[in-house]
Amino acid sequence: MISPLAHIDPKATIGKNVHIDPFSMICENVTIGDNTWVGPNVTIFSGATIGKNCKIFPGAVIAGIPQDLKFQGEASTVMIGDNTTIRECVTISRGTVDKQTTVIGSNCLLMAYVHVAHDCVIGSNVIIANAVQIAGHVSIDDWAIVGGSSAVHQFVKIGMHSMVSGGSLVRKDVPPFTKAAREPLSYAGVNSLGLRRRGFSSESISHIQEVYRYLFLNSMNNSRALEEIEVNLPATKERDEILNFIRSSERGVMKGYIN
Repeated sequence: MISPLAHIDPKATIGKNVHIDPFSMICENVTIGDNTWVGPNVTIFSGATIGKNCKIFPGAVIAGIPQDLKFQGEASTVMIGDNTTIRECVTISRGTVDKQTTVIGSNCLLMAYVHVAHDCVIGSNVIIANAVQIAGHVSIDDWAIVGGSSAVHQFVKIGMHSMVSGGSLVRKDVPPFTKAAREPLSYAGVNSLGLRRRGFSSESISHIQEVYRYLFLNSMNNSRALEEIEVNLPATKERDEILNFIRSSERGVMKGYIN
C-alpha cells in the first residue's frame, strides 16, 4: 500500500492499511493512523500526528515551520484527528512557543488551498471552504463553517455551530450559533438551518434567537445586554455558551445587525 516512489523516514510510525502514493515525503517523528490515504506529492514534516481514516490530497503540506519571524526552531507539532479530509494544496503550520501545537479535530473538511497558521485550534466537524486563509492563534469551535476565500485575523475566535459567509474579512470574534456576513462582518441571524440539521429543537433555536435579540437588536451595549439576558432569560446550555463566549472575547465580537 506504500509506493516505492514515496520517501518514508525510518523514524516515522505508519499504521495499518495506510496508503501512500508516489512522490510523497513522510519525515521523521511523524505518526499516521490506520486506514489513512496520503495522495501523491504530499509533504508531512516532522512533528505531525495524523489520525485514522484521514484523506490527504495531492500537494498538501503539513507541519511546515511557522511563517512567524519570532519562531526560533522550538520543538512543536501538528495534531489532526480521525476521519478528517485535507484537500489539494492545503498548508498547515506547526505551533510555536505559544501553544507548541496546531490542532485540527476529527471529521473535518479543509477544502483546496486552505492555510491554517501556527497555534490554531480547530474543533471537530468543522468545514473550511476553498482558499480560506487562517492566521495564527485562531480558535474555531465544533461544527463551524467558514465560507470560501475568507480571511481570518490572528487571535480571532469563531464559535460553535456558526457560519461565516464566503469572502468575509473576519477581524472580530463570531459568537456561537450565528450567521456572519456583510462588510464589516456583522450579525446576520441565527444559523437555524444548521442547528435543525444537527438536532436542535425549535424551542432551543427560539431561545438562542431571543438571546441574540438582546445582544444585537436592542441597541444596548454588550455589558448591559448580558445583564438583561441573565435576569430575563432562563439558564440553558446554549445561553451560557453564548454568555461565556462574549465575556471571554479578547478582540471583541462582530457588529450587530446592519441594514
